[in-house]
Amino acid sequence: MAEFKDHSEAKASTDAVEFMSTVAREELQQCLFADSLVTVSDTGRELGEFTVTVENAVYNNEMCYLIHANSHGSIDDIPCGTSVMAYVSERLETLEQHHHEYVKLRDHPLDRKSHLIRQDDHLVVNKIITEREDVKKQSFRVPLSSLEGFVSEASNLLILRVLAKRRHVPESMIFLAFDAETHICTSVYKELGVKNQTVEKEGTEVFGIERTVQSEDDIPTTWHSYFLSDGHLSSRVQVGSPVMMKLMQMPAQTERDEKEIKTVIEKKPLVWEEDMQLYSRFLDRKEELKASHASYVRHHPELKVLMADFLQFLLLRKPNDIFSFAAEYFAPFSSQRNPGNTFMSSNKTNPFR
Repeated sequence: MAEFKDHSEAKASTDAVEFMSTVAREELQQCLFADSLVTVSDTGRELGEFTVTVENAVYNNEMCYLIHANSHGSIDDIPCGTSVMAYVSERLETLEQHHHEYVKLRDHPLDRKSHLIRQDDHLVVNKIITEREDVKKQSFRVPLSSLEGFVSEASNLLILRVLAKRRHVPESMIFLAFDAETHICTSVYKELGVKNQTVEKEGTEVFGIERTVQSEDDIPTTWHSYFLSDGHLSSRVQVGSPVMMKLMQMPAQTERDEKEIKTVIEKKPLVWEEDMQLYSRFLDRKEELKASHASYVRHHPELKVLMADFLQFLLLRKPNDIFSFAAEYFAPFSSQRNPGNTFMSSNKTNPFR
């Protein structure tokens, strides 16, 4: 595995590093809830949904938070989406994260997956980019010593909730982050102030935070997020995008008692899609099989011809017993069978039953 070499001079600010070290557990415990927004176009048409959940968890015997975010929908009738699932420590460090983005263009589908995991004194990064049938993989390690003040997509969601509940963003909040190409860059947070937003036909005050990922190789990407007083997300938009995410229904504002806050889910039924290690292995194996199968088909063009002929002949004959018909159709291709007539007994008893 390659050692990451990045010539970027990006560095987190002192205020950002201090912020990560001063966030108390009590503050993080107040961020354990779910957000559910609707993705809408500039004309008000509903295009999809955006959800974020944060809950207590245990990772390698360490108390932490399981963060799960999903954004799925369709823009100009093109399916697209992003999902993030990660474990984040009480120090806001990303222990493990799986990030998946896809755009299902008819002629040029694009699929990006990245997996981050802390191992000893490094952050290990694995990437899989699939364009049509072309699969590219990349793996590298980044020393944790060079990632002071690093914020992943998952930890960003938790930091936003903390800042929203505080209703204040320090003037110099500059973290380290990865851009779309997994290059180290800076992530800058700024306060947008308070404005009025209509939810369920009623106006309510919301607090805004701007986050800008300043890539050295591409134009900056900026998001504006607004929050209710209890930290629930009320709207989110990427600056320049024709769509935005809006809260359509006020969330239930329930108060947790001390006992409920201290509850930790240490064991739960295995849902392999939510197990970071198993899910990552599944995705790797899935891509390997897809690439292997595609390669086999490319090297055996006769396969498509053979199957097309069989299907055409099947539809012409329309036999009652498809299994026997298939057995007789492909029997002449066997080197162990004596030559003979074919399709003479399509209606006889199926030998495979």
